[in-house]
Amino acid sequence: MAGRFDPLTRAAVRGGRTDVPAGRGAAAGSGARERHWIPDGPVDLGLTLGPLRRGPADPTFRTTPDGSLWRTGRTPQGPATLRVSRAGEQVHAEAWGPGADWFLEQLPALLGAGDDPAAFVPRHRLVHASHRRRPGLRLTRTGLVLESLIPTVLEQKVTADEAYRAWRRLVRQYGEPAPGPAGGPDLYVVPAPRTWAVVPSWDWHRAGVDAKRSATIVRAARVANRLEEAAAMDLPEAVRRLEAVPGIGPWTSAETLQRSNGHPDAITTGDLHLPGIVGYALAGDRDADDAAMLELLAPYVGQRHRAARLVLLAGRTPPRRAPRMPRGDIGRF
Repeated sequence: MAGRFDPLTRAAVRGGRTDVPAGRGAAAGSGARERHWIPDGPVDLGLTLGPLRRGPADPTFRTTPDGSLWRTGRTPQGPATLRVSRAGEQVHAEAWGPGADWFLEQLPALLGAGDDPAAFVPRHRLVHASHRRRPGLRLTRTGLVLESLIPTVLEQKVTADEAYRAWRRLVRQYGEPAPGPAGGPDLYVVPAPRTWAVVPSWDWHRAGVDAKRSATIVRAARVANRLEEAAAMDLPEAVRRLEAVPGIGPWTSAETLQRSNGHPDAITTGDLHLPGIVGYALAGDRDADDAAMLELLAPYVGQRHRAARLVLLAGRTPPRRAPRMPRGDIGRF
């Protein structure tokens, strides 16, 4: 949920943690639209926006040594690049491209302005400690569904490395260079829905994506406008809208809506690891299934996604007792 396990540390990056170097951000780039915004409470850029990153070399997401966090997107107004940095309590944002104004308008929602951390009441000692250590955790809301749905489908039933590799290859091959200042990071904008819908079978294969996942992405791309409407829906209605597409189930819809809608109760079920992590952290039960996990999280109904993130960020995972899931690459065949 909200990210995947780091392939080396197996640790809390699965809770959506991205390190942002200390800095004040660079001067505004040529042609940038700007916005300054002061949040009404602490906001940790790395924790809040970290779930949007798909691996350390995501071509749509970067952090830079000057303390900036960059991301790209295909907004309703067109492609855009956003750079966000902090200067004390103030957030400074710059954007480029046809969708720049849309990105800047959505900046507060992206940084969790619609989230209400005060509604969360810790019920376990570990959750309380994790919550206390991370006052700047906010749940992001991008307002964009397809950009989160497609990489989530790529992550179905494969290792994180395989999914990240496929995402990088497909975005670089079929996306477009992101608008932005000369000398900025090497970023790409995700392909348009009509482009995803016509990726040939051999390029899915070369990217290591099997027919089931590629077919799901093609079906979703063909009804992209209907799926994007889910960003403005309540959680149950949004889940129904996404899961009406064959190949999209509870795991995929939750992982997508956690990012696009920022709903604090969008808990992931059907995950290979999450029930065991929550069960082990809260009750010492490494063999917990979805039912046991939901029972443990019952005191957090309405905030179960936030509670699970805090458990993951605490880093208390059960000791490994089985080999890692084998890595595959169907593109070699």
